[in-house]
Amino acid sequence: MTHPPPTRSRYEVVIVGGGIAGAALAYFLAERGLADVLLLERESQPGYHATGRSAATLNELDAVSTLQRLKVLSAPFLREPPAGFADNPLLDPSGVMTLFREPLWSTLRAEAPSFAASGLRLELLAPAEAVARVPLLSVREFDGALLVPDDGHIDVHELLTSYLRHAARRGVERCFDTEVRTIRVEGGRCAGIVTDAGEMHARWVVDAAGAWAGRVAALAGALPIALAPCRRTIVTFAAPAGVDIRDWPMVASEAHRVYFAPESGGLLLSPMDETPMEPCDARPDDVALAAGLERLRALAPRLVPQTLRRKWAGLRTFAPDRVPVVGEDPQRPGFFWLAGQGGCGIETSPILGAIAADLIVEGRTERFDAKALSPARFA
Repeated sequence: MTHPPPTRSRYEVVIVGGGIAGAALAYFLAERGLADVLLLERESQPGYHATGRSAATLNELDAVSTLQRLKVLSAPFLREPPAGFADNPLLDPSGVMTLFREPLWSTLRAEAPSFAASGLRLELLAPAEAVARVPLLSVREFDGALLVPDDGHIDVHELLTSYLRHAARRGVERCFDTEVRTIRVEGGRCAGIVTDAGEMHARWVVDAAGAWAGRVAALAGALPIALAPCRRTIVTFAAPAGVDIRDWPMVASEAHRVYFAPESGGLLLSPMDETPMEPCDARPDDVALAAGLERLRALAPRLVPQTLRRKWAGLRTFAPDRVPVVGEDPQRPGFFWLAGQGGCGIETSPILGAIAADLIVEGRTERFDAKALSPARFA
């Protein structure tokens, strides 16, 4: 996919990064009437790195309460997007079932009413009820399960291309195969970028560069937030002969550190590895995968495959407190962070894109406590 070079040398907003974060922001800015925007991507296509390698799941249950709130706020957009937004459904509500052991299971049962009050619809399942849904699970390996029946698989391609299509329709420009070399600073404020396609002036430079966000921030002299890209491996394989997996939910086990789900007639599995590394074109970790398959053997021995279909890896980038970083940099005005989504950038893109657009257009937002996301919390 090729796009022509930028048509102008001046924009209101330049977004660095054409993954889900940058695409969502471009869409929500254009919806707010701000379409004087250039979306830049270093790769030849959007969503090449983390966005295109995700397990693509809405899983509203999260150990980090801020992330859980962001997911719950994003879910309505994914379930019922605006009229005309997408050609196909964005979400297949196949369910997400998370398995727990004591003492955590008792803690979560006690917290279930507060989850429900926050808008998260869930069901508490005894081990036998969970095994009734996924018959190959070993009933002695866990003490209970939380099922979120309305969550499930996200069509990431549909979501990403819909964001980009509507943004372009309103005048947002896209430029791929273009790398940021330096960020211009004038009078202490971000004033634009220099790329291998030329120089662009901008009132706002948005850092939506995923695993590379820390490097982009360093070019601007922004706050040195210790973002950590971490590799996660995913593999697919055939389901056991004679087992109908089509109606299974995604299953995640905290104790076994694996999750699996139906995928293209077979199964997808991740060993939930989280290996810190420098930004790169991530490759799967065979050692982590072998260890994950051994943990699967304890949880569901009949699922362990003899052969694998395909495997891949992506980088999930975390801020030190594992909460996304969204907002203007406290020491470099005009530099705006949209980074650190830590593996839930796709499922939180509707709310984070809208929050970021609010902050750029109005300087404030009513949707969420902006301080909880602000880079200033690391100052």
